[in-house]
Amino acid sequence: MLDYPLLMALAAVIRTGSFERAAQQLHVTPSAVSQRVKLLEERLGSVLVVRGQPCTGTAAGQRLCQHVERVALLESELRGALPGLIPAEGPATLRVAVNADSLATWFVAAMAEMPGCLFDLVLDDQDHSAEWLRKGEVLAAVTASAAPVPGCNSHPLGALRYRATASPGYMRRHFPDGVTADALSRAPCLTFNRKDRLQAQWLRLVLANTAPGHLPTPPTHWLPSTHAFVDGALAGLGWGMNPDPLVADHLSAGRLVELVPGHPLDVPLHWQQSRIAGTALAELSRAVLRAGRRALHPADGEESGASPPDA
Repeated sequence: MLDYPLLMALAAVIRTGSFERAAQQLHVTPSAVSQRVKLLEERLGSVLVVRGQPCTGTAAGQRLCQHVERVALLESELRGALPGLIPAEGPATLRVAVNADSLATWFVAAMAEMPGCLFDLVLDDQDHSAEWLRKGEVLAAVTASAAPVPGCNSHPLGALRYRATASPGYMRRHFPDGVTADALSRAPCLTFNRKDRLQAQWLRLVLANTAPGHLPTPPTHWLPSTHAFVDGALAGLGWGMNPDPLVADHLSAGRLVELVPGHPLDVPLHWQQSRIAGTALAELSRAVLRAGRRALHPADGEESGASPPDA
Protein backbone atom coordinates (compact mmCIF):
# COMPACT_ATOMS: atom_id res chain seq x y z
CA MET A 1 0.00 0.00 0.00
CA LEU A 2 1.18 3.51 -0.75
CA ASP A 3 1.80 5.84 2.17
CA TYR A 4 -0.15 8.99 1.33
CA PRO A 5 1.46 11.39 3.83
CA LEU A 6 4.79 10.53 2.17
CA LEU A 7 3.28 10.93 -1.28
CA MET A 8 1.82 14.31 -0.35
CA ALA A 9 5.28 15.49 0.71
CA LEU A 10 6.72 14.30 -2.61
CA ALA A 11 3.99 16.04 -4.62
CA ALA A 12 4.47 19.27 -2.69
CA VAL A 13 8.23 19.28 -3.41
CA ILE A 14 7.73 18.62 -7.13
CA ARG A 15 4.96 21.16 -7.60
CA THR A 16 6.53 23.96 -5.54
CA GLY A 17 10.10 23.21 -6.66
CA SER A 18 11.62 23.33 -3.18
CA PHE A 19 11.63 21.53 0.16
CA GLU A 20 11.20 24.85 1.97
CA ARG A 21 8.06 25.86 0.06
CA ALA A 22 6.70 22.33 0.37
CA ALA A 23 7.20 22.56 4.16
CA GLN A 24 5.27 25.84 4.26
CA GLN A 25 2.45 24.29 2.24
CA LEU A 26 2.24 21.25 4.52
CA HIS A 27 2.83 23.19 7.77
CA VAL A 28 5.82 21.07 8.79
CA THR A 29 9.58 21.63 8.83
CA PRO A 30 11.79 21.26 5.73
CA SER A 31 13.60 18.47 7.60
CA ALA A 32 10.32 16.57 7.99
CA VAL A 33 9.58 16.92 4.27
CA SER A 34 13.09 15.73 3.40
CA GLN A 35 12.74 12.71 5.69
CA ARG A 36 9.39 11.74 4.17
CA VAL A 37 10.70 11.96 0.60
CA LYS A 38 13.85 10.02 1.55
CA LEU A 39 11.78 7.31 3.25
CA LEU A 40 9.52 7.00 0.20
CA GLU A 41 12.55 6.71 -2.07
CA GLU A 42 14.04 4.00 0.16
CA ARG A 43 10.79 2.02 0.22
CA LEU A 44 10.38 2.17 -3.55
CA GLY A 45 14.07 1.75 -4.31
CA SER A 46 14.03 4.65 -6.76
CA VAL A 47 15.13 8.27 -6.87
CA LEU A 48 11.99 10.42 -7.05
CA VAL A 49 13.33 13.99 -6.78
CA VAL A 50 16.27 15.62 -8.52
CA ARG A 51 17.57 18.05 -5.89
CA GLY A 52 18.33 21.47 -7.36
CA GLN A 53 17.02 24.98 -7.93
CA PRO A 54 14.26 24.19 -8.57
CA CYS A 55 13.75 20.59 -7.45
CA THR A 56 12.20 18.46 -10.19
CA GLY A 57 10.61 15.04 -10.25
CA THR A 58 12.10 12.04 -11.97
CA ALA A 59 9.80 10.09 -14.29
CA ALA A 60 8.77 7.90 -11.34
CA GLY A 61 8.33 10.93 -9.11
CA GLN A 62 6.11 12.65 -11.67
CA ARG A 63 3.93 9.55 -11.99
CA LEU A 64 3.43 9.42 -8.23
CA CYS A 65 2.73 13.15 -8.11
CA GLN A 66 0.02 12.77 -10.77
CA HIS A 67 -1.46 9.85 -8.82
CA VAL A 68 -1.71 11.93 -5.63
CA GLU A 69 -3.44 14.78 -7.46
CA ARG A 70 -5.99 12.45 -9.03
CA VAL A 71 -6.70 10.80 -5.70
CA ALA A 72 -7.27 14.26 -4.19
CA LEU A 73 -9.80 15.03 -6.94
CA LEU A 74 -11.62 11.75 -6.39
CA GLU A 75 -11.73 12.37 -2.64
CA SER A 76 -13.17 15.84 -3.17
CA GLU A 77 -15.98 14.16 -5.13
CA LEU A 78 -16.69 11.71 -2.35
CA ARG A 79 -16.98 14.46 0.25
CA GLY A 80 -20.07 15.76 -1.51
CA ALA A 81 -21.77 12.39 -0.99
CA LEU A 82 -20.07 11.39 2.29
CA PRO A 83 -19.79 14.49 4.49
CA GLY A 84 -18.38 12.35 7.32
CA LEU A 85 -15.06 12.07 5.52
CA ILE A 86 -12.14 14.00 7.00
CA PRO A 87 -12.13 17.48 5.40
CA ALA A 88 -9.44 18.16 2.86
CA GLU A 89 -6.49 20.29 3.98
CA GLY A 90 -7.12 22.67 1.08
CA PRO A 91 -8.89 23.06 -2.26
CA ALA A 92 -8.17 20.64 -5.07
CA THR A 93 -5.49 21.71 -7.56
CA LEU A 94 -6.22 21.26 -11.27
CA ARG A 95 -3.17 21.03 -13.52
CA VAL A 96 -4.04 22.15 -17.05
CA ALA A 97 -2.02 22.89 -20.20
CA VAL A 98 -3.09 26.02 -22.09
CA ASN A 99 -1.60 28.21 -24.81
CA ALA A 100 -0.55 31.73 -23.84
CA ASP A 101 -2.97 33.48 -26.22
CA SER A 102 -5.98 31.65 -24.78
CA LEU A 103 -4.82 32.53 -21.28
CA ALA A 104 -4.52 36.19 -22.31
CA THR A 105 -7.94 36.38 -23.99
CA TRP A 106 -10.59 34.01 -22.61
CA PHE A 107 -9.38 31.18 -20.36
CA VAL A 108 -9.26 33.22 -17.13
CA ALA A 109 -13.04 33.68 -17.40
CA ALA A 110 -13.42 29.90 -17.09
CA MET A 111 -11.05 29.77 -14.11
CA ALA A 112 -13.11 32.45 -12.37
CA GLU A 113 -16.13 30.12 -12.44
CA MET A 114 -14.21 27.66 -10.22
CA PRO A 115 -13.69 29.55 -6.92
CA GLY A 116 -13.25 26.31 -4.97
CA CYS A 117 -10.23 25.14 -6.99
CA LEU A 118 -6.60 26.09 -7.39
CA PHE A 119 -4.91 25.98 -10.78
CA ASP A 120 -1.43 24.86 -11.82
CA LEU A 121 -1.18 26.00 -15.44
CA VAL A 122 1.39 24.72 -17.91
CA LEU A 123 1.92 27.14 -20.82
CA ASP A 124 2.69 25.62 -24.20
CA ASP A 125 1.90 26.17 -27.85
CA GLN A 126 -1.54 24.87 -28.88
CA ASP A 127 0.16 22.48 -31.32
CA HIS A 128 2.15 20.91 -28.48
CA SER A 129 -0.08 21.11 -25.39
CA ALA A 130 -1.64 17.69 -26.08
CA GLU A 131 1.77 16.14 -25.42
CA TRP A 132 1.40 17.04 -21.74
CA LEU A 133 -1.78 14.93 -21.68
CA ARG A 134 -0.05 12.04 -23.44
CA LYS A 135 2.65 12.07 -20.76
CA GLY A 136 -0.01 12.19 -18.04
CA GLU A 137 1.39 15.40 -16.60
CA VAL A 138 -1.87 17.38 -16.80
CA LEU A 139 -5.52 16.48 -16.39
CA ALA A 140 -6.77 18.58 -19.30
CA ALA A 141 -5.50 20.81 -22.10
CA VAL A 142 -6.52 23.48 -24.57
CA THR A 143 -5.04 22.16 -27.79
CA ALA A 144 -5.19 22.48 -31.57
CA SER A 145 -5.47 18.69 -31.82
CA ALA A 146 -8.99 17.38 -32.40
CA ALA A 147 -8.01 13.69 -32.23
CA PRO A 148 -8.51 12.53 -28.63
CA VAL A 149 -5.37 11.63 -26.72
CA PRO A 150 -5.73 8.00 -25.50
CA GLY A 151 -7.80 8.03 -22.32
CA CYS A 152 -9.20 11.51 -22.98
CA ASN A 153 -12.36 13.14 -24.32
CA SER A 154 -12.08 15.91 -26.93
CA HIS A 155 -14.57 18.75 -27.43
CA PRO A 156 -14.38 21.59 -30.00
CA LEU A 157 -14.17 25.08 -28.52
CA GLY A 158 -14.14 27.27 -31.61
CA ALA A 159 -11.37 29.14 -33.38
CA LEU A 160 -9.10 31.85 -32.00
CA ARG A 161 -8.87 34.47 -34.73
CA TYR A 162 -5.50 36.11 -35.42
CA ARG A 163 -4.77 39.18 -37.51
CA ALA A 164 -1.41 40.07 -39.05
CA THR A 165 -1.00 43.58 -37.67
CA ALA A 166 1.58 46.36 -37.61
CA SER A 167 1.74 50.09 -36.90
CA PRO A 168 0.97 52.56 -39.72
CA GLY A 169 4.55 53.87 -39.50
CA TYR A 170 5.94 50.35 -39.89
CA MET A 171 3.75 49.79 -42.94
CA ARG A 172 4.99 53.00 -44.59
CA ARG A 173 8.60 52.07 -43.84
CA HIS A 174 8.58 48.43 -44.97
CA PHE A 175 5.71 48.19 -47.46
CA PRO A 176 5.70 51.48 -49.42
CA ASP A 177 4.76 49.61 -52.60
CA GLY A 178 2.38 47.13 -50.99
CA VAL A 179 2.67 43.81 -49.17
CA THR A 180 4.58 41.61 -51.60
CA ALA A 181 6.51 38.39 -51.10
CA ASP A 182 9.75 40.27 -51.67
CA ALA A 183 8.91 42.93 -49.07
CA LEU A 184 7.77 40.26 -46.60
CA SER A 185 11.13 38.53 -46.90
CA ARG A 186 12.86 41.69 -45.57
CA ALA A 187 10.34 43.15 -43.11
CA PRO A 188 10.94 42.04 -39.47
CA CYS A 189 8.17 40.02 -37.85
CA LEU A 190 7.45 38.97 -34.27
CA THR A 191 7.73 35.31 -33.20
CA PHE A 192 6.67 33.95 -29.80
CA ASN A 193 9.15 31.05 -29.61
CA ARG A 194 10.64 28.25 -31.71
CA LYS A 195 7.33 26.38 -31.70
CA ASP A 196 5.36 29.33 -33.08
CA ARG A 197 4.22 28.62 -36.66
CA LEU A 198 1.43 31.20 -36.95
CA GLN A 199 3.45 33.58 -39.13
CA ALA A 200 4.32 30.76 -41.54
CA GLN A 201 0.67 29.62 -41.66
CA TRP A 202 -0.52 33.15 -42.47
CA LEU A 203 2.11 33.55 -45.18
CA ARG A 204 0.90 30.31 -46.78
CA LEU A 205 -2.66 31.68 -46.60
CA VAL A 206 -1.99 35.05 -48.27
CA LEU A 207 0.64 33.73 -50.71
CA ALA A 208 -1.36 30.68 -51.73
CA ASN A 209 0.05 30.70 -55.26
CA THR A 210 3.66 30.62 -54.04
CA ALA A 211 5.40 27.24 -53.97
CA PRO A 212 6.09 26.12 -50.35
CA GLY A 213 9.84 26.20 -50.85
CA HIS A 214 9.66 29.79 -52.06
CA LEU A 215 7.67 31.34 -49.21
CA PRO A 216 9.47 34.24 -47.53
CA THR A 217 11.28 33.69 -44.23
CA PRO A 218 11.26 37.12 -42.59
CA PRO A 219 13.85 38.24 -40.04
CA THR A 220 12.29 38.03 -36.59
CA HIS A 221 12.23 39.38 -33.07
CA TRP A 222 11.68 36.66 -30.42
CA LEU A 223 9.07 37.92 -27.95
CA PRO A 224 7.71 35.16 -25.64
CA SER A 225 4.76 37.22 -24.36
CA THR A 226 1.27 37.71 -25.78
CA HIS A 227 1.01 41.30 -24.59
CA ALA A 228 4.57 42.09 -25.72
CA PHE A 229 3.45 41.05 -29.21
CA VAL A 230 0.82 43.79 -29.20
CA ASP A 231 3.25 46.30 -27.66
CA GLY A 232 5.91 45.36 -30.23
CA ALA A 233 3.50 45.89 -33.10
CA LEU A 234 2.37 49.25 -31.67
CA ALA A 235 6.01 50.32 -31.26
CA GLY A 236 6.82 49.45 -34.88
CA LEU A 237 9.23 46.62 -34.06
CA GLY A 238 7.62 44.25 -36.54
CA TRP A 239 4.40 42.70 -37.75
CA GLY A 240 2.85 39.96 -35.69
CA MET A 241 -0.05 37.53 -35.52
CA ASN A 242 -2.13 39.04 -32.73
CA PRO A 243 -5.36 37.61 -31.27
CA ASP A 244 -8.38 39.56 -32.51
CA PRO A 245 -9.70 40.38 -29.00
CA LEU A 246 -6.41 42.10 -28.09
CA VAL A 247 -6.10 44.29 -31.19
CA ALA A 248 -9.71 45.06 -32.15
CA ASP A 249 -9.67 48.43 -30.36
CA HIS A 250 -6.25 49.30 -31.77
CA LEU A 251 -7.45 48.50 -35.29
CA SER A 252 -10.60 50.59 -34.83
CA ALA A 253 -8.54 53.53 -33.55
CA GLY A 254 -5.98 53.21 -36.35
CA ARG A 255 -3.08 52.54 -34.01
CA LEU A 256 -2.62 49.22 -35.82
CA VAL A 257 -3.52 48.13 -39.34
CA GLU A 258 -3.80 44.73 -41.00
CA LEU A 259 -1.03 43.84 -43.43
CA VAL A 260 -3.61 42.35 -45.79
CA PRO A 261 -7.13 43.41 -44.76
CA GLY A 262 -9.73 40.67 -44.72
CA HIS A 263 -7.26 37.80 -44.33
CA PRO A 264 -7.40 36.64 -40.71
CA LEU A 265 -6.04 33.28 -39.62
CA ASP A 266 -8.44 31.12 -37.61
CA VAL A 267 -6.86 28.50 -35.32
CA PRO A 268 -9.38 25.86 -34.16
CA LEU A 269 -9.01 24.91 -30.50
CA HIS A 270 -10.21 21.86 -28.59
CA TRP A 271 -10.63 20.99 -24.93
CA GLN A 272 -9.29 17.58 -24.02
CA GLN A 273 -9.71 16.10 -20.54
CA SER A 274 -8.65 12.89 -18.89
CA ARG A 275 -11.43 10.34 -18.43
CA ILE A 276 -9.80 9.10 -15.23
CA ALA A 277 -10.92 12.24 -13.41
CA GLY A 278 -13.81 12.94 -15.77
CA THR A 279 -16.48 13.52 -13.13
CA ALA A 280 -14.24 15.72 -11.01
CA LEU A 281 -13.39 17.79 -14.09
CA ALA A 282 -16.96 18.05 -15.35
CA GLU A 283 -17.61 21.47 -13.79
CA LEU A 284 -14.34 22.88 -15.14
CA SER A 285 -15.06 21.44 -18.58
CA ARG A 286 -18.47 23.11 -18.68
CA ALA A 287 -16.92 26.42 -17.63
CA VAL A 288 -14.17 26.15 -20.27
CA LEU A 289 -16.62 25.27 -23.02
CA ARG A 290 -18.92 28.15 -22.10
CA ALA A 291 -16.06 30.66 -21.96
CA GLY A 292 -14.49 29.38 -25.17
CA ARG A 293 -17.70 29.42 -27.15
CA ARG A 294 -18.53 32.93 -25.95
CA ALA A 295 -15.15 34.32 -26.98
CA LEU A 296 -14.09 32.23 -29.99
CA HIS A 297 -15.31 32.11 -33.58
CA PRO A 298 -17.16 29.00 -34.76
CA ALA A 299 -14.65 26.79 -36.52
CA ASP A 300 -15.40 25.32 -39.94
CA GLY A 301 -18.05 22.62 -39.61
CA GLU A 302 -19.13 23.71 -36.13
CA GLU A 303 -22.51 25.06 -35.11
CA SER A 304 -22.44 28.26 -33.10
CA GLY A 305 -23.91 27.98 -29.61
CA ALA A 306 -23.66 24.19 -29.30
CA SER A 307 -24.46 23.00 -25.79
CA PRO A 308 -21.49 21.98 -23.64
CA PRO A 309 -21.38 18.26 -22.79
CA ASP A 310 -21.84 17.12 -19.20
CA ALA A 311 -18.26 15.93 -18.82
